[in-house]
Amino acid sequence: MSRWPLAVVALLSLNACATPEPEPRPEEPVVVTLGDSVPAGTGCDCRPFPDLYARLLSSHAASINLAQPGFTAADVREQVGTSDVRDDIRSASLVVVMAGANDMAEAFDGGEDYPGTARAVQETVSSIVDTVRSEHGSPVTVLVLGYWNVVRDGEVGLSTYGADGLEEARRATRYCNDALRRAAEHSGATYLDTSVAFTGDPTAFLAPDGDHPNAAGHEAIAALLYGHH
Repeated sequence: MSRWPLAVVALLSLNACATPEPEPRPEEPVVVTLGDSVPAGTGCDCRPFPDLYARLLSSHAASINLAQPGFTAADVREQVGTSDVRDDIRSASLVVVMAGANDMAEAFDGGEDYPGTARAVQETVSSIVDTVRSEHGSPVTVLVLGYWNVVRDGEVGLSTYGADGLEEARRATRYCNDALRRAAEHSGATYLDTSVAFTGDPTAFLAPDGDHPNAAGHEAIAALLYGHH
């Protein structure tokens, strides 16, 4: 006769037959994007690159695209201080920041001082990344993206500015990208140069305005981000 109490025997039998608990599914990635008209998808009746990138990461990934046409770096810094955006940042697995082109475009159009504008962009984007990290409260990957051009490019840029003007636009872009790279380095973010996605003549990757990516351009940027991942 068993010396185990019947209740203990029954409990052991239940445990032996119990289905093991399924392992929890890893959380699906959440990509939060801050920036200007490029990540917002202006000029292209297509999915913008933040949404395409999230889909490349996982079919169930979420893309919270907070980019707004016309935003300067200062506009983005103000945006990340709002309560709704802070909540979105806390939910992020990865944050993409693309801002500064409109700041430098104003300097280009007005013949202003590129170095001074670049310093302001660097300080502001560094502050944006610092705020993202502070609000998130735990380690989070932040990608700071550079530009292929801060104004029009390709055939449209050439016809608008002429050869000398287009070269001047590229000079302004170098100032902007150097500032964004330094901002990323100083704030612990990762800098990615999107110009490598627009190889050769960028016309084929640009919308008719010559200023924003078309569907092919957005796909190229998304592929660049995914390749880094």
